Amino acid sequence: MRRSSQGPGGGGGTIRFRTTFHNTIYDVFRARNWKETDSETDWDVAWIDTGWIRENFDTMHLEEHQRINHFRNHYELTRKDCMNKNLKRMQRALQREDRHDEAGKYDFFPNTYVLPVDYGLFVEEFKHHQAGSIWIMKPIGKAQGKGIFLFSKLSQITEWKKDHKWKPDSPQAETYVVQRYLENPMLIGGKKFDLRIYALVTSFMPLVVYLYRSGFARFSSFRYNTNQKNLGDTYVHLTNVAVQKTGPGYDAGAGCKWPLRNLKLYLIGKFGVQATDKLFYEIQELVISSLLSVQKVMIHDKHCFEMYGYDILIDDALKPWLIEVNASPSLTADTPQDYELKFGLLDDLYTVIDVENKLGGVMEECVGGYDLIYNNGPMKRDKQTCYTTRLGCFDDRVRQLKRLHKAHAKRSSASSDK
Repeated sequence: MRRSSQGPGGGGGTIRFRTTFHNTIYDVFRARNWKETDSETDWDVAWIDTGWIRENFDTMHLEEHQRINHFRNHYELTRKDCMNKNLKRMQRALQREDRHDEAGKYDFFPNTYVLPVDYGLFVEEFKHHQAGSIWIMKPIGKAQGKGIFLFSKLSQITEWKKDHKWKPDSPQAETYVVQRYLENPMLIGGKKFDLRIYALVTSFMPLVVYLYRSGFARFSSFRYNTNQKNLGDTYVHLTNVAVQKTGPGYDAGAGCKWPLRNLKLYLIGKFGVQATDKLFYEIQELVISSLLSVQKVMIHDKHCFEMYGYDILIDDALKPWLIEVNASPSLTADTPQDYELKFGLLDDLYTVIDVENKLGGVMEECVGGYDLIYNNGPMKRDKQTCYTTRLGCFDDRVRQLKRLHKAHAKRSSASSDK
C-alpha cells in the first residue's frame, strides 16, 4: 500500500484522521477540527487496533509525516508471556554484567510460569510452597479479566486441564501464565484495588518516555478475603471494571474508580509525604525499567508511538507490583470524571506528537498532563518541588498548555525577527 506524499492535510492544512473507534479518541479528533477519512492509506494520523497492525503494517509504506498508535511488535511488553520473558532476560543480563544494583530493581513482578510449556517447572515450584498458597491463572491473549481464575490445589488444575482438553504437547492448547497470587494487597475500606497508569513512548531508539500525571485506582465491590471457599469470587479478587460493573449492587453513576491524586493525598495522610513519594517514584522507575527490558527487541519506527496502560498493585508494605501492561487501554468512559481524564490524556498525547508542528520540533519536558521522565536517560529531578516524581500530583493541564503555546509563540516571533 502506498499513499500520496502531499504532507499533513494533503497539503491543505487540515489534519486527516482514520479510526474505527467511536469513543473518547473520536471526540478528541473532532474537537481538534481534524477531518475524518475512511481511506486505508490517505491519512495523517491513525488510531487503530492491534489486529489491524498485525494484518496491514508490513505491507504499508508510510510517508514522512504519518503517525500511528502502535509499534509493530508492541506485544513484547503487552502480552503476558512476552512481558515475563523480557523482564527475566533483562534481569539475568544485568546479573551477568555484575550490575547487581540495577538487576535488583527488577523485583516488581511475581514469579511466573508459562503453561503448558513450563508445566513441569511450575509443579516443582508449587510443591515447595506452603499448602494452601494461592496461585492465579491468566490466558495470555485476553483482557478485561476474561479467563482468569484462582486456585490453591494441583487437583484444581488437573480438573481444568481435562475440561479444556489441554495437553502440554498440544499445539492447540491455549497459552496461560500462572503466578503466585499477591495475597497481601493494600486495602482501603477493606477492599482491594489496583492502579491504572498511562505512559507514552514516542521512540525506542533512543528511548523517550512521558508519564501522565493523572490516572485512577480501580476498586473491587466487596471486602477482600482469601477464604478458600471464595477463590472463585471475581468481584472480590479482580478489579477490572468490565468484571465489577456486572456485580450485584454496582452503582454505574459512581463507578468503581478513584482519581490517582485523591489516592495520593489519602496515602500522604496515612503514611506521610516521604513514604508516599518513595512509592510513586518506585512506580515511575518500574515503568522505565519495564520499557528498558524491551528496548532492544522492539522494531523501532519513527511513524509509531505507543500509549501503554499499566496495571499496578500496591501491597501492604507499600511496594508496587507490575500486574500487566495494556497496548489498548480502554478509552470508553463510564463517568463524567472518567471522560474528562481520558479526553485530556488523548488530547495532550497529540500535543506531544505534534503533527501540526505547533511546538516547532522542540521536545518539551512538560506538555499538558504529560511529564518527560526518560530521554535516552532519566530526566533530572525538578529542584523546585519536594517530590521526586509528579505522578499523582495536581494536574492543571489547561494552564500549562497556555503557557507552553505562549512560550512557543515568543520563540517563533524572536526567530522571525532575526
